[in-house]
Amino acid sequence: MAVDFEALATKYYPYAQPAGTALLLLILAISYLLNSGSKNRKVLDPVEWRSFKLVAKDHLSHNTALYKFALPRATDSLGLPVGQHISVAAEIDGKQVVRSYTPTTLDDDKGHFDLVVKTYEKGNISRYLSLLTIGQEVKIKGPKGKFSYTPNMVPALLMISGGTGITPCYQIIKSSLKNPQDKTKLSLIYANVEEDDILLRKELEDLAKGSNGRFTLYNVLNKPPANWNGGVGFITKEMIESHMPEGGVGSPNHGEGHKVLMCGPPPMMNAMKGHLKELGYPAPRTISKLEDQVFLF
Repeated sequence: MAVDFEALATKYYPYAQPAGTALLLLILAISYLLNSGSKNRKVLDPVEWRSFKLVAKDHLSHNTALYKFALPRATDSLGLPVGQHISVAAEIDGKQVVRSYTPTTLDDDKGHFDLVVKTYEKGNISRYLSLLTIGQEVKIKGPKGKFSYTPNMVPALLMISGGTGITPCYQIIKSSLKNPQDKTKLSLIYANVEEDDILLRKELEDLAKGSNGRFTLYNVLNKPPANWNGGVGFITKEMIESHMPEGGVGSPNHGEGHKVLMCGPPPMMNAMKGHLKELGYPAPRTISKLEDQVFLF
């Protein structure tokens, strides 16, 4: 897009003399070139809604898809701290509806961001996304959230997720394992109904295989197929206990003991709170904070 530097100079500096105007034009041009050529630009804004174009859609299961949205430039990153999420807005039946999602991409995935979203029959934004065609845009802003992952923030993370609640856990695991300086032990218990419902399965399995034992993955299915070697039924207290870090519950003090991160359907999360309480973990707050030992996304 062409930029009229003379018009900009006239608008913001209407009383400049000709020589001064020439200098202003030069300054504006240099500033524009420096900014337009800058790399590692972060495009997310916490206040302003910004539009991003859908460039690909990949169906992961019968009701879940991965949506790929382009950023303005190939060198741009979203600018989202690991463990936080974005808001997605759409006008539905004359009203603005907003929902929160965690991208599965990181800031070193340049030029795009991906959302894994399950479509619900009565869902507002999920149905809106499912009906988008390539080239259409969606409005987002952020970042949002109280949790922000940093390498070695705790000795270990125990993650419990269900369905599309996998996205913040996946983002954290992916980020941690990319960093050779990060020694955090990672354990994920991931619950679904059927085998086809397991999202990002290959990615998670590849991360576990390449982690040299730093990341363990345990899938639990309510309706498992024959010869299934993972967990069966719902996640139990015993399953959690068997995947807890060595030393048991540990210290609830931030930075000393391990943390438990949870994300999934509300009924499942309520059941997990009960199991954790029986094991001796502190109850999560209504709105979790970074320093909490049990954090609910």
